[in-house]
Amino acid sequence: MSSVLCTISVEKPWGKDTLPPPFTAPEGQRIGEIWFEPPAALPDLLVKYIFTSEKLSVQVHPDDDQSEAAGLGRQGKSECWYVIDAEPGATLGIGFARDLDAGTMRAASLDGSIEDMLVWHEVRAGDFFYIPANTVHAIGAGVSLIEVQQNSDITYRLYDYGRARELHLEEGMAVAKGEPYDMRLHQTVPEGGTMRLVEGPFFLLDKVEGPVEQAIAGDYPGALLVIPRSEGVSVASKAVAVGECALADDIHCVEIAGGATALLTRGC
Repeated sequence: MSSVLCTISVEKPWGKDTLPPPFTAPEGQRIGEIWFEPPAALPDLLVKYIFTSEKLSVQVHPDDDQSEAAGLGRQGKSECWYVIDAEPGATLGIGFARDLDAGTMRAASLDGSIEDMLVWHEVRAGDFFYIPANTVHAIGAGVSLIEVQQNSDITYRLYDYGRARELHLEEGMAVAKGEPYDMRLHQTVPEGGTMRLVEGPFFLLDKVEGPVEQAIAGDYPGALLVIPRSEGVSVASKAVAVGECALADDIHCVEIAGGATALLTRGC
């Protein structure tokens, strides 16, 4: 059944009390994430908006095999970030400037120097990064982005700027890759046009300007999620607004008007 997904607003110490339109934060709350509840048809895929006023922790996620070996089931987390707004000078920290061994990384996590060892990429709206599991990363302040990810909540914090939250150095060191980020996983996405953003292995993601081309439609034979980036997007003849995410039974339920844009995604 095609439907708009329910949302969950998540307070975070680094969140915002004033959100960009069309979102609003409840009085007195700092909202860092807005999640869309994964539907039964696509349980392994999670979409969320992230809003930051401060840096997120330096962190890493395991892959499926590593989480299974730890007795947590196949709960790996590869993800991607599509920047929709960024304050001047806003950055994303992804990978290291040079190769690091586990001992050096652990020591840097303990003394805080790991923050400066990351490569901080200055970003603006339209920047896109695919973040494979095992990549050490941190989202900087002043960023709003859409994250599409494997549906996992396993995060190993390596450094948290002195906040009173638990770190996970043993688990993190076991999965973190102390290496530079592969910039071939970065793209700059123009406002218009259709563009393949993620080819797999865990999910497919396309940015589409309507109407949907047959070449794209053929890659979506079953259920998919639709994330409007402008007005003019509907699923099963019902308008889906910017800031919403809808489940479509198949691509034939999705209408993107000429010149309108949306993200389409499904699991692999």
